[in-house]
Amino acid sequence: MHDFKLFQMDVKSAFLNGYINEEVYVSQPPGFTDFNFPKHVYKLKKALYGLKQAPRQCKSGSILLVQVYVDDIIFGSTNESLCEEFVNNIKGEFDMSMTGELSFFLGLQVKQLKEGIFLHQTKYTKELLKKFEMENCKSSNIPMSTNIYLDSDATRKGVDQTKYRGIIGSLLYLTASRPDIMFSVCSCARYQAAPKESHVAAVKRILKYLKGTINCGLWYPKGTSPTLIGFSDADFAGCKLDRKSTSGICHVFGECLVSWHNKKQACVALSTAEAEYIAAGSFCAQSIWLKQQLQDFGLKLHNIPLKCDNTSAIKITKNPIMHSRTKHIEVRHHFIRDHVEKGDCDIEFVNSEDQLADIFTKPLAKERFFNLRTKLGILSEDNLS
Repeated sequence: MHDFKLFQMDVKSAFLNGYINEEVYVSQPPGFTDFNFPKHVYKLKKALYGLKQAPRQCKSGSILLVQVYVDDIIFGSTNESLCEEFVNNIKGEFDMSMTGELSFFLGLQVKQLKEGIFLHQTKYTKELLKKFEMENCKSSNIPMSTNIYLDSDATRKGVDQTKYRGIIGSLLYLTASRPDIMFSVCSCARYQAAPKESHVAAVKRILKYLKGTINCGLWYPKGTSPTLIGFSDADFAGCKLDRKSTSGICHVFGECLVSWHNKKQACVALSTAEAEYIAAGSFCAQSIWLKQQLQDFGLKLHNIPLKCDNTSAIKITKNPIMHSRTKHIEVRHHFIRDHVEKGDCDIEFVNSEDQLADIFTKPLAKERFFNLRTKLGILSEDNLS
């Protein structure tokens, strides 16, 4: 958006060999499998990369952003001289190796072009398909069919929990660059305690979709306006087991998708308006956090617009009077009313056809799914100029 250049550094002497107090187990790494006990796991004595147990910088005018993860550092700036100054300063304190322009970090591939930045996980997706023996499968157009309904399926045969949870965990990590599978993965994740054959079939459908869209990722074009817009939606009583609704929200900064969320609501809503109102409350909380983050970067925002396709929910957010249809709603969901009154966010109506958050609440037909996927900036690397 602001012609950022991203770079990467590595600390040669990292804090990796400290003893840990907790019991931590890891699977046997490829190439180091014990042939006598191939299904056993290792108990760690010391810390490893990626463990949470192992141990921002701004300037007015130009800005330098620095992110540290264990011994890896990502930094970027609108001014390359700031990057050079940062490199010289940190090399004076630590033994560092300069990796160059950022291209790969924690499974996330970064392609920096003149027109913008493309984030994808193609390499990770290929490894995922190979790991679960789906690299030669047929592709699918959408991750979940509109005709399939998932439930506990108590009468069907159970499957290997460990493998099922492994697939779900891998897919959840993939949603960092593939929000188009967020709803499907979260729906399947609800049945990790007792997965059945029907749940495995649904997960394989997601893997088949990834097979056909393996080069897709998030496109962040350069030169878009610094405006934050949110979209909030809910699928009323979408879960047939407990009749709870599903909230879906997302934030678009300029033309760039920067935040997305899918979650089953904690309580049963009595109407579509109530479900949409609860989802709008989740949007408000995320918007306040994003507003604070952007303020640290020197960008002050007021009246962040929320696009909602339910007029009744919009009226509830702007009506301070409690009446018979809203008095039962928990106090924490009225959080949004306070911030609407303060001017932190503003609820606006949007037609259902333009509701981007719809993709996070329910399975969609192919044409509708493709349309929203494109609007969210999820493109194939082959389509980039």
